[in-house]
Amino acid sequence: MLRNELEDYTGRLLEIDRFRDYCPNGLQVEGKIEIGKIATGVTASLAFLEKASEAGADAVFVHHGYFWKNEDPRIAGIKKNRIELLLKSGMSLFAYHLPLDAHPELGNNAMLAQRLGFSVASRFADQGIGMLGNTIDAVTALELADRIGNRLGRDAFVVGNISRQVKKIAWCSGAAQGYLLEAARLGADAYLSGEISEQTVHEANESGIAYICAGHYATERYGIRALGEHLAKTFGLIHTHIDTNNPI
Repeated sequence: MLRNELEDYTGRLLEIDRFRDYCPNGLQVEGKIEIGKIATGVTASLAFLEKASEAGADAVFVHHGYFWKNEDPRIAGIKKNRIELLLKSGMSLFAYHLPLDAHPELGNNAMLAQRLGFSVASRFADQGIGMLGNTIDAVTALELADRIGNRLGRDAFVVGNISRQVKKIAWCSGAAQGYLLEAARLGADAYLSGEISEQTVHEANESGIAYICAGHYATERYGIRALGEHLAKTFGLIHTHIDTNNPI
């Protein structure tokens, strides 16, 4: 199919125009006009791009692309190497950040709910990217962290009230630990995200909520894959998902 048709469809699907974001969403590096094979991954790292090129992808779709606010705008060093590979291979780069976090069916947080067995009751956090709901059964925060780690394939750890019974839970993928106090105000027993800061420990201890840190990459690997599978099914494209695992 034509690149611009794929771009238009995905932009409308993820409603990219309604988000205030830290990077441009959609086409970031223009490649081939005709697209028959796509590759998806969490981050447009050099390792990911090399594997996508070897797989014969015409376009790549990622959650973490380029051109972030306040970054050095020069095309040099790491950025030069990545963009050079894209231009030489003819692959287009599509990136979707907050819109992919927020999508109610294909998004990172929706896919986390599906994988972890959470029901979704409402949205919270900036621009509604986070979710609030319930666990399948009431377990302690420590038990829930073990369960999450098993299902995401990465050890999760918990701080704060680790013995608290968790039924109501809030979650937001990636580096969203800053929403912990908002989750506590909404009455959540635990809050799940991907990273942790020094202050997060104190906020969890003093608010009484449990905080579960499950890994930035681990909490954001499922949305982009779901998007690729959806596009492949909708348009008859060949799709390959490339998992360049990251322990963070």
